[in-house]
Amino acid sequence: MIPVFDGHNDILLRLYLDPARREEIFLHGEGKGHLDLPRMKASGFAGGFFAIYLPSPVAHDAPDYQAQMQNPPYNLPLPDLIPFGDAVRPAVTMASHLLWMERTSEGALKICRTASEVRACLDAGIIAAIMHMEGAEAIDEGLDSLHLFHAMGLRSLGPVWSRPTVFGNGVPFAYPSSPDTGAGLTDAGKRLVAECNRLKIMLDLSHMNEAGFNDVARLSDAPLVATHSNANAICASSRNLTDRQLAMIRDSGGMAGLNFSVSFLRPDGRQLAETGWDPILRQMDYLLERLGEDHLGFGSDYDGCTTPDVIGDVTGLPKLLGALSDHGYDRPLLTKLAHSNWLDLLDRTL
Repeated sequence: MIPVFDGHNDILLRLYLDPARREEIFLHGEGKGHLDLPRMKASGFAGGFFAIYLPSPVAHDAPDYQAQMQNPPYNLPLPDLIPFGDAVRPAVTMASHLLWMERTSEGALKICRTASEVRACLDAGIIAAIMHMEGAEAIDEGLDSLHLFHAMGLRSLGPVWSRPTVFGNGVPFAYPSSPDTGAGLTDAGKRLVAECNRLKIMLDLSHMNEAGFNDVARLSDAPLVATHSNANAICASSRNLTDRQLAMIRDSGGMAGLNFSVSFLRPDGRQLAETGWDPILRQMDYLLERLGEDHLGFGSDYDGCTTPDVIGDVTGLPKLLGALSDHGYDRPLLTKLAHSNWLDLLDRTL
């Protein structure tokens, strides 16, 4: 079984929403959701980026996102900005859940702060967890809290989710749409990029609009990374990357991770779990063509999306590798896609 290092998951959100049951959810495993420790161990899940993500407060007049995404076209409004004061406590709580996972896993999971620690974990069969922040609402404009979270273990940060922050603008959920949807980085966002470069915190551009992407490409001295995004040419979602963006990622020595969300895989953009291998294989073939075999991996979005029923939860990773093998991908290429490309990227970033 080839170990898989994954670009994105949202299990910390599950624990945050149901903290009293975190032992049942993570340690023992209930067979619910996409991830838990027993299924990770059984499926070759070698580690990945564990996201601190704040859900937007639901307004009484908010659109039904799930229903609308099942029936494109749609263009959903961006949620309101979450103020820093409202964001810090839940973000710290989610970071605490990740530290709890490390403490209680009895050595099965370790929070990694360097690329060499990730490699050592994979060699030892320990799940390597990188603390990631998806949307920088919990970072103040003065960046003091960036240093606080860095001390906790933060090594990857997306300046935005699909809503505005004081640093920039996310893309709305829209189909069909390009990611060219608004203004770029603010002055605070430009300072954030510089400080993340200095601290060796990887910048994730997955939810950022095209103008912000361009600003990061111009300002950052690090590889460009989209941990869980697909090709807009195959699925015309605002969340997916244009050919130009893919070329910029490739030329910077960066990475993109294939997102398992059916909404970003299917050419029709529909959020339907009844999805077979064809859209996945089409995305993989296209991304390989545009990025090259050294700049592509997986970014599942487990516990944060609707996955194709042929993959399902983390136990579907061996099935995915098997489908790619049947499609003609040889073992050296599968090894690159499954983990070695991510590890090489971490060598260049962390």
